[in-house]
Amino acid sequence: MLKRGMPVEVSRGADASIDLAEVARRLGVHYMTAYRYVRMGRLPAVQRAGRWWVQPEDLDTLRPGRTDPGQRRAHPQPQSRRRALRARLLAGDEPGAWRIIEAQLFAGAEPATVLVEVVAAALRDIGDGWERGELTVGDEHRATAVAVRLVGRLGAVSTRPGRRRGTVVLASAPYDSHALPGAILATVLRGAGYRVVELGGDTPADAVGAAAAAVGAGLCAVGISVGARERFDAVPGVATVVRDAAPGTPVLIGGPAVTSATFAAELGGDGWAADGFGVVALLRDIAGGSA
Repeated sequence: MLKRGMPVEVSRGADASIDLAEVARRLGVHYMTAYRYVRMGRLPAVQRAGRWWVQPEDLDTLRPGRTDPGQRRAHPQPQSRRRALRARLLAGDEPGAWRIIEAQLFAGAEPATVLVEVVAAALRDIGDGWERGELTVGDEHRATAVAVRLVGRLGAVSTRPGRRRGTVVLASAPYDSHALPGAILATVLRGAGYRVVELGGDTPADAVGAAAAAVGAGLCAVGISVGARERFDAVPGVATVVRDAAPGTPVLIGGPAVTSATFAAELGGDGWAADGFGVVALLRDIAGGSA
């Protein structure tokens, strides 16, 4: 007897069937996303010789509701998941935190959506709690240590197959050790089809400029993340170095400490977005304007 939600055998001609790698390519999703569709029963499949095979016409049932990996996709109860993840992060419970994330993935949420609406949101809550004096520095650091590992695991299943849209260089401002916001954005951008040169926290201006110059013609933008207000003074200098090293390259300035486009412009930026999905939309606008 078939159990509800399990893959089903199909009896149609096997000659026309495609494997999961081809399914992922046609849908524009990661291989593991295609595998989840099968395991959840959303995509009929038959297993032969250790591989799953799908009839191409069955892909049409997924396409109407499919979103681009760089766009927001709803998933069940983001607020409750956010609160639950916040508790696990503060407890330093990586296995428990990952179970919350894994449940969202198996419910059909894209990794980028989980990152932006659950992981990043939970981290913002923790940062706000620290600023209000409700949490200690130790609480914040313990949560961040777990979040770093979660972002790494999500990154492994979020890269979009196919042709790259271009390259984005990401770095934290000089003397700013907050590397996690940039890592989250890097994962969202990779899921949206961009190649990312990720330089991490506390990156000297010259290193950012050199990385931008090394990319050459494929460079879409340089993003500078600022996690602490105390590091604002160093940001305009980075923007200047980037413009000298890669003339015409848009400089996007954001991160937890930069709260508006006006503020970003005052720091020398050409653009700002509130989250990773906003950055993807901003890059598309930039590409459209230069076409």
